[in-house]
Amino acid sequence: MRLALYEPDIAGNVGTILRTAACFGVPVDLIEPMGFPWSDKALRRSGMDYLPAGQVTRHVDWPTFNKERDGRLVLASTRGATDLWDARFERSDILLFGSESAGVPDDVHACADLAVRIPLFSGMRSLNVAVSAGIILAEALRQLRHAEAPAR
Repeated sequence: MRLALYEPDIAGNVGTILRTAACFGVPVDLIEPMGFPWSDKALRRSGMDYLPAGQVTRHVDWPTFNKERDGRLVLASTRGATDLWDARFERSDILLFGSESAGVPDDVHACADLAVRIPLFSGMRSLNVAVSAGIILAEALRQLRHAEAPAR
């Protein structure tokens, strides 16, 4: 399982996602360009001392990432066809999250093997990307843990 961030805009969100991923031992792919310099103070501040424990790979652009990826691409999207609660995750999944300002373009959306959405209360547009990443990652890990549990 991996998390991938497509052209993220906000350092604080990336820091929060890196911290969450480090706590669960999940690698993160950053697909550039990013909307901030990698050394930005806000990124370090929000990731705090967890950043050295994380596994981060930076990719120069989408084509490079897409060519090198190894695993099913699961896109988190408000346009996703599958509710999160109906999705079934696999250990080799790459959970992809779009930029805060624009999500992902149609050509990236078309590359997804599965597009999931978090069901929200009627009239609500979306959640913060870091919150969404935490929710979807937790559900994926919960399913995989459950799938490996011994029979009783």
